[in-house]
Amino acid sequence: MTTTTPDRLDRAVLKLAAVLVVGALAPLLDSTIVTVAIHTLGIELHASVSTVQWVSTAYLLALAIAIPVTGWSADRFGAKRMWIVALALFLTGSMLCGIAWNIGSLIAFRVIQGLGGGLMLPILQTLLLRAAGRERIGRLMSVITLPALIGPILGPVIGGVLVGHLSWRWIFYVNVPICVVAIVLAVRVLKPDPEPTNAALDVPGLLLVSPALASIIYGLTQVGEHGGFGHVTVLVPIIAGLLLLLAFALRKSPLIDLTLFRTRSFAASTSLLFLTGFGLYGAMLLLPLFYQQARGETVTAAGLLLIPQGIGSLIARVAGGLSDRFGPRPIVLAGIALTTLGTIPFAFTGTSYTLLAIALVIRGAGLSAVNLAVMVGAFRDLEPSQISHASSATRIMQQLGGAFGAATLAVILQSQLLGHGSAAAFAHTFVWAIAFTVIAAVPAVLLPRRLGS
Repeated sequence: MTTTTPDRLDRAVLKLAAVLVVGALAPLLDSTIVTVAIHTLGIELHASVSTVQWVSTAYLLALAIAIPVTGWSADRFGAKRMWIVALALFLTGSMLCGIAWNIGSLIAFRVIQGLGGGLMLPILQTLLLRAAGRERIGRLMSVITLPALIGPILGPVIGGVLVGHLSWRWIFYVNVPICVVAIVLAVRVLKPDPEPTNAALDVPGLLLVSPALASIIYGLTQVGEHGGFGHVTVLVPIIAGLLLLLAFALRKSPLIDLTLFRTRSFAASTSLLFLTGFGLYGAMLLLPLFYQQARGETVTAAGLLLIPQGIGSLIARVAGGLSDRFGPRPIVLAGIALTTLGTIPFAFTGTSYTLLAIALVIRGAGLSAVNLAVMVGAFRDLEPSQISHASSATRIMQQLGGAFGAATLAVILQSQLLGHGSAAAFAHTFVWAIAFTVIAAVPAVLLPRRLGS
């Protein structure tokens, strides 16, 4: 058996992390590449703006539907087996998207991609957290969140090159070699699954929670198109989704163990994951639009101008080890402060590109520190048997928080654009993003300082 120390990840865990990170690159790169190519897809496939947006919406809805089943499937069939299944689904969906003959077939095939992507990230967390132990979660998160940093850095650049010089089909074919390599590595490197459980799938619970999440996210994707939350197309699906979630909670379904929220650190962390969707990740929607609309840059140039944020995130990898040593609370609070500081220059019109680049480095460091430390807070007081369900729950909160954050800031931006020029509208919207970021500090004070505290 490989020996470990409390301060270092052993080679076996690092090897496992490397294998899984390869697979995680596919969905994280895909999301940014497709975003860059949406306009081109509409032209090439002769689709309206409202129709082509379903290329992204269908993927998000399938992602939401798949997430709740990950905890049960990992326990019932084994996390290794389900990781390979998820990769195979994403690979199949990517290949089918590449050969799509019209916008309808492309949207349908994006659903297959979304199902694979929805399974992948929670299962990745489950595999690694079971292997590493909770004392070294922060260091582990520093490794496994690398794809989340690489995607926003490389995605816009790769997307711009593929769309500009090759057929749009290559934005999907680029996933094929990544998934094939990831499947081969998984088969050869991942250890066999332990004896699976015999737990039956709670079908009534699944029929409540998956449509609930899909309905809420669908409603939120309609906010920008209809200019606010008051339109029936927005309100009806959101309210229906919330009612289904309430019914799911009252049912006490074994699909997602809601007793996890009795653990203070987990409850605080998941609340923070939701709130950070407003101030931290909702602002991610604003940044590329800011460079394109307020500064007149091209899509590719906007992607390049956002690279400093990725550099800041890479610098902040040290936050994982610090969270293990000092606990997540001080790291999250420091990360929120840095994110706020790095967003302030965007709230002023006419800020120089140099200052904005420096601000993005600071903002990226803050984002990374918050993301790493919150995950430490979510998992470090849980037992190994709770990890698979916790992975699903944290992923759900991230998706909902990000969707709510993007929708809210989109409405604020749209209302500001009606009464101000582009530069002033973005400046005012970034002020709101700063305010939401500061609010996220409230649940952060409930996070533990040290293990078990």
